[in-house]
Amino acid sequence: LKSDGSTIYHFMGCSTFAEYTVLAEISCAKVNPEADLAKACLFGCGVATGFGAVWNNAKVEPFSTIAVFGLGAVGFAVVQACKMVGCSRIVGIDINSGKFEMAKQLGCDMCVNPKDHEGQNMNDVLIQLSPSGFGFDYTFDCTGNTAVMRQALEVAHRGWGQSCIIGVAASGKEVSTRPFQFVTGRRLLGTAFGGWKTRDAIPMLTEKMLKGEIVVDHFITHTFDGVGGTKQALEALHSGNCLRAVVKY
Repeated sequence: LKSDGSTIYHFMGCSTFAEYTVLAEISCAKVNPEADLAKACLFGCGVATGFGAVWNNAKVEPFSTIAVFGLGAVGFAVVQACKMVGCSRIVGIDINSGKFEMAKQLGCDMCVNPKDHEGQNMNDVLIQLSPSGFGFDYTFDCTGNTAVMRQALEVAHRGWGQSCIIGVAASGKEVSTRPFQFVTGRRLLGTAFGGWKTRDAIPMLTEKMLKGEIVVDHFITHTFDGVGGTKQALEALHSGNCLRAVVKY
């Protein structure tokens, strides 16, 4: 797609940073008109993906132990969903300690900054934090870093641990690990939009938000007005101090 000879690029193929767009009818979901669209828009991806990875893909069970790598909006959604399930221990891992206060408010029992353990084997450090000493029942990568994806798998519990990759890696990147990790019972999962069927799920999640069953207000840390605010919104996301920036047209 070009305009006056210049290529117009898409963001994840969606092109939603516009006042008007053309959509296939199947791509539209009707939500309760009483919903605040500034909040409901979070269910378009990100937050809904974190919830769904826990509830639909991994099917996390009560009293499970959890390790969440990457405490951005998706990671926080994973923490929140695990807390709602009734997990017994949730450990959050991030290189930005500024995320830890909110992580604990949402349900993390403990937070770890790998920078505080330089020179140590992080796999060993994390496994020792698991109640059994053999790893976590479920682990979630929300970073998109392939080295972290491997680590998330390798700290999953020996025998039955599941690791779910949510983060999107850079183009061409690959994940490698020893086959031994699978022979000892660990499983690697992927997720696309948290396993939701979007046309049904978005109205349903919106209703849960309206009923107070799901709280999402804390994800919105920045708001901007007009299409011109899109650039500022993206800059905010890159700052490390933003969970979700909402642009109101």
